[in-house]
Amino acid sequence: MPPLPPHESTRSVAPTPSTALTPGNDAVAAPPKDAAAERAALAQGTEESVAARLDQNAAQRGQGASLSPLAPLSVPVFRMLWLTWVAANTCMWMNDVAAAWLMTTLTTSPILVALVQSASTLPVFLLGLPSGAFADILDRRRYFIATQFWVAAVALVLCVAIMAGGMTAPLLLALTFANGIGLAMRWPVFAAIVPELVSRPQLPAALALNGVAMNASRIIGPLLAGAIIASAGSAWVFVLNAVLSVISGLVIMRWKRAHVPSPLGREKLPSAMRVGLQFVRQSPRMRAVLWRISIFFLHATALMALLPLLARGLEGGGAGTFTLLLASMGAGAITAAMFLPRLRQAMARDVLVIRGTLLQAAATAVMAVAPNVYVAVPAMFVGGMAWITTANSLSVSAQLALPNWVRARGMSIYQMAIMGSTALGAAVWGQVATVTDVHVSLGIAAATGVAAMALVQRLVADRSMEEDLSPSRAFKAPVAEVPPAPGHVVVTIEYFIDPARAPEFRTLMQESRRSRLRQGALAWQLQHDIADPSRYVEQIEDESWTEHLRRFDRVTAHDVALRERKLAFHTRDTPPVVARLLVER
Repeated sequence: MPPLPPHESTRSVAPTPSTALTPGNDAVAAPPKDAAAERAALAQGTEESVAARLDQNAAQRGQGASLSPLAPLSVPVFRMLWLTWVAANTCMWMNDVAAAWLMTTLTTSPILVALVQSASTLPVFLLGLPSGAFADILDRRRYFIATQFWVAAVALVLCVAIMAGGMTAPLLLALTFANGIGLAMRWPVFAAIVPELVSRPQLPAALALNGVAMNASRIIGPLLAGAIIASAGSAWVFVLNAVLSVISGLVIMRWKRAHVPSPLGREKLPSAMRVGLQFVRQSPRMRAVLWRISIFFLHATALMALLPLLARGLEGGGAGTFTLLLASMGAGAITAAMFLPRLRQAMARDVLVIRGTLLQAAATAVMAVAPNVYVAVPAMFVGGMAWITTANSLSVSAQLALPNWVRARGMSIYQMAIMGSTALGAAVWGQVATVTDVHVSLGIAAATGVAAMALVQRLVADRSMEEDLSPSRAFKAPVAEVPPAPGHVVVTIEYFIDPARAPEFRTLMQESRRSRLRQGALAWQLQHDIADPSRYVEQIEDESWTEHLRRFDRVTAHDVALRERKLAFHTRDTPPVVARLLVER
């Protein structure tokens, strides 16, 4: 194999002032002993040091760790934050119930009552990506604490406005939207920190417990809110929410998480959002997960969207029946979470997903024809089991497809896919029910859900092997004595290939393209020399010199293996020539 190119060698290199960023020049010198050199060296190890610490902690936790469904609760930090998550979700359901009921006392307008739900969920969709970016570039512990106090502050304003007699319908919508902002900012950071708290084998169980927390709070929250509204009034629901949120924030403050800031400084929010979207777009595994979760919730949401009408239509149906059906679904999800470890050992992910979809469709079909609660309750129980089985399988796949540096952004996009498909599905199946009836709409949703999932699994097959996303220091960042002026940086790498192997090389370079773009590059090209058929030039464009250095901090073991495969095609005894050029404005 030829020697490694300078930009990927196992030792640091530093262009001299006369050669730095000049085309066709690959001269190197010893790194200068100055602040710039130290800064780049520190930046190179930041992501790796964080991941190494997490891996070490996970390894310590994983030694002899049980793989039972409740095993993650034996980890003190996970248990503490999980209980906080239960309280936070209980507050969310209590707030939704109290706000919806309060709106009915302020106005008789159906659209204003319906807008309470929109004001609660819309921020999660609109702010999902920015909140994920913030969770990746800020201290996650402090960010998590801030979201709790934000929700507490909104709850306090709500109860003060009610007790002072100044609450109006527009103000309630505004404050509900503000509360939704807190929820939107909180979810990605919690999703990102879970892999830090438990060992990798226990991650699926930890995510299943998160589903248990959501479903348990779905039962507890509305019941508790209803009892408080009936006995004391809506204002006291918000008082309890504020108290629980403050307590949760104080509990999180006990979490001793060491934040390691990047010596390169924080990413700019627009750039961080672009890189998050770009990573997901260039990750075959994440694209496969997003297609599957979107199709599942697009069809499964028909049952939830039309459940109030179904409950009313059942024999003796009413508000109590609706609550019973919701509780049955939550109980089914909690029960299934206890069996998920065995199911994952027995079946592959796609098998679990398609069988979960079939089970969900069957539950929906039964609900379409159920005459009474004796049939409807078991159907909702089975539906809850199918929901958590499918959602947990896809959530685990998403977590394993994301490195730590982009995890919150990736999981926020995952959540946006759920929220978007749920909103679209509710509108679609509600319209179908308007044109036909509720039972026909549910029947169509059940049939098309299975067909669509089977089609997606065939057309968007996840055939890629699981990549090793652990950070690597094999690629050493270049060090410039004088930081280059602002502007885009273009990197060119020159390969000489046996023309007979050109098709294989081009195929491999498409994988290189995905790798460079996932790391944050702005653009990528493969150029072929017309005069010399053996000469190829890989060109990568970065937003700035700092963003160029960040890419070295994001190199994974998979990228290193990819480099070895590319070098195997290079026929020269000398390494590929690397040049870095500054695009002048």
